[in-house]
Amino acid sequence: MAAEAEEYESVLCVKPAVLVYRVPPRTSNRGYRAAEWQLDQPAWSGRLRITAKGSTAFIKLEDKTSGELFAQAPVEQFPGIAVEGVTDSSRYFVIRIEDGNGRRAFIGVGFVDRGDAFDFNVALQDHFKWVRQQSELARQAQDLEQGPKLDLGFKEGQTIKLNIANMKKKEGGAAGTRPRPAGPGGLSLLPPPPAGRSGSGERPAPLSAPSQLPGTPITDSLLSWPQPTAAPAADVWGDFAKASGSASSQAQGSTGWVQF
Repeated sequence: MAAEAEEYESVLCVKPAVLVYRVPPRTSNRGYRAAEWQLDQPAWSGRLRITAKGSTAFIKLEDKTSGELFAQAPVEQFPGIAVEGVTDSSRYFVIRIEDGNGRRAFIGVGFVDRGDAFDFNVALQDHFKWVRQQSELARQAQDLEQGPKLDLGFKEGQTIKLNIANMKKKEGGAAGTRPRPAGPGGLSLLPPPPAGRSGSGERPAPLSAPSQLPGTPITDSLLSWPQPTAAPAADVWGDFAKASGSASSQAQGSTGWVQF
């Protein structure tokens, strides 16, 4: 899997316009200066493309139209000897190109736009930052594999103790609780009270009809009164007429008025 990932080539940056210059030999340890390159006479112009395969980045100078490769500079470390900036400008760099047969040469490259030079620099910085992170992760994984592993198994003769009494009490308490029935809308309803029990918790005594009211003179006299009997159905209105007639005659006699 790692070998397949290294074979994959990704594109990090593409700039459509770049200028190539001849770099005179360095005569001292001081840095390169773009003012010594005859900037008005570039040796070549074309497109620059930065690719990456594994941990190595490649600076490729290609023809704008056909895409034919003009030169290539493999970069295994940045900053490093493969790519160096000049001391008098931020738009020019010196790169070390290789032909694949062991021959190497240093050439100068420059960008017309300062923003293109910035993108070129940042693309290389980001790639090698990612390389360092991958190396750190691989080192940490290797340390974990080589380090002592956690053994959670029982040693010979090792025992554990479980408190079964507490577990049974918890299980009994959980079994004794019964879920409340849910009413409409998901509301929990209280269970009905047991049959034959009142709100106070005591069962009321049944009421029995007394056969006789307590003995008092008034009560005894009321019970000794004769009870009325039901009149025949045919003579109901006759009794009513008799009663009303006797009542009116009594009223006339008492007042002395004669009704004509």
